[in-house]
Amino acid sequence: MVLDDLGTSLRSSLDKLQGKSRLSESDVEEIVKEIQRSLLSADVDVSLVMELSDSIKSRALEEEPPGGTTAKDHVLKIVYEEMVELVGDSTELPLENQTILLAGLQGSGKTTSAAKMAWWFSKKGLRPAVIQTDTFRPGAYDQAKQMCERAEVEFYGDPDSDDPVRIARDGLEATEDADVHIVDTAGRHALEDDLIDEIEEIEGVVDPDRSLLVLDAAIGQGAKEQARQFEESIGIEGVMITKLDGTAKGGGALTAVNETDSSIAFLGTGETVQDIERFEPSGFISRLLGMGDLKQLSERVERAMQETQEEDEDWDPEDMLQGEFTLKDMKRQMDAMNKMGPLDQVMDMIPGLGGGMMDELPDDAMDVTQDRMRRFERIMDSMTEEELENPRVVGQSRTERIARGSGTDEETVRQLLEQHSMMEETIGQFQGMGEGDMQRMMKKMGGEGGGLGDMMGGGKGPF
Repeated sequence: MVLDDLGTSLRSSLDKLQGKSRLSESDVEEIVKEIQRSLLSADVDVSLVMELSDSIKSRALEEEPPGGTTAKDHVLKIVYEEMVELVGDSTELPLENQTILLAGLQGSGKTTSAAKMAWWFSKKGLRPAVIQTDTFRPGAYDQAKQMCERAEVEFYGDPDSDDPVRIARDGLEATEDADVHIVDTAGRHALEDDLIDEIEEIEGVVDPDRSLLVLDAAIGQGAKEQARQFEESIGIEGVMITKLDGTAKGGGALTAVNETDSSIAFLGTGETVQDIERFEPSGFISRLLGMGDLKQLSERVERAMQETQEEDEDWDPEDMLQGEFTLKDMKRQMDAMNKMGPLDQVMDMIPGLGGGMMDELPDDAMDVTQDRMRRFERIMDSMTEEELENPRVVGQSRTERIARGSGTDEETVRQLLEQHSMMEETIGQFQGMGEGDMQRMMKKMGGEGGGLGDMMGGGKGPF
C-alpha cells in the first residue's frame, strides 16, 4: 500500500529507541533526522517536513514521559499526535441532500472515484446519482456508465453531446429525485486554461455544496501547484486520494491538502467500486505506525458479513456457535473475508499484526496466502453436498477424486480438512460461553500462539 515505505521507515527509526527509558538530546536529534529523511523521500513538501520535525523535537525534549512509559512509546505518541495534526480532520460530509463537484487532472481517477463515492453514499441509505460531463476523453462515458452499473447507482451522461455545461444542467434535471449528485468533470494532461474555464462554467451551473479534488497518490511535488490552481478556480473543500493500493509515495497528496487548507475526504484503495474508505486521520496514522485501525476493520467486517448474508439468506454466522461448523460455513467465512478487501490492508488494521510484524514477512507472503485461499475454494467447489456438510466422510478415494476435480493435489486437500478441523475445535470452545468467558478465551489464545506464522501458512493455517 502507498506510504508503506514511509511507515516502515518511521517504525525503523523508532525501533532505535528500544530499551531506553530516558531520551538524550542526541537521541532526539537522530530520530528527528530519520523522520525528516522518511518524509522527504515520501515526497512530503520540505516546509511541512521542517514544521513537523521541529514540533516533534521540541515536544520530545520538553515533555516528561508519564511514569512507566518507555522512551520509544513516548516518542511514538508524539509522532502519532503530530502526524494526525499534519493530515488534519476528515472533510465534513453530512449524510443529507448535496451536490459534489469533482476536479482533477486526466488519469487521477475521477471517473472511478465518482462511482465509488456514489456506492459509499448508497450504503449509508441515500440515493446517489453520477453525472458524467467529460466530453474530452474518449471512452469516459462508457467507463462511467459501467462503473455506475457495478455500483448499482443512477447515472446520467450524453455520449452525443460535446457541451459539458449543458450535460451538467440536463443531468441535474434528469436525476432530480436523487439525494446526492456527484458531478464528474473532464481532466487534461496538464492544467490548461480551457480546463479551468470549463470547470468554472460547470460550477456556475451545478452550484455544488462542496468541490473535491481527486489526486493520484503518485502526484509527488507537482501536487502543490495543481492544488493551488484548482483552489483559486473553484475552491477546494476536500481531497480524495486515489490508487493507494499502488507503490506511490503519497506525500504529495498530503502537501496538496495543506496547500488548499482543506482536508482529506476519501481514500481509494483498489480497483473495484467497493474499494473506498472514508478518511479517518487517527486510524490512518495509526495504521501507518503499525498500531492498527479497529474502527475501519469493524466497518469492513460488518459490511462483508452483511453482503455474504444477502447472497445466502439461509446463513446466519451466529448459528456456528450453536451447531456444527461445516465446510460450508468455512467457505462462507472465506467469501466474507474476500469482501473485506486485499489481505495486506486487512492485516494492517489489526493491532499487533500490521506494521512492524508485516515488515518481517516475505514480500510475497500475502500473494501466497491469497493463492492458498483460492485453491481451498476450488477444492470445496469440487466437493459433494454430503462432503461439505460432513467432511469426515472424505477418505483416500474421495481425496484423490477431489484433487483431480479441483486441479490441485491430495496434500492441499488434506491441508483444507486439517484447517477445518482446527477451526471447528476452536469454535467449539466458544459454544455456550458468555461474553466475559469469550474475552478471557481470546486473551488466552492470543498468548498461546496461533499467531501470524500459523495464519500465513507457516504453521497449519491457510489465512
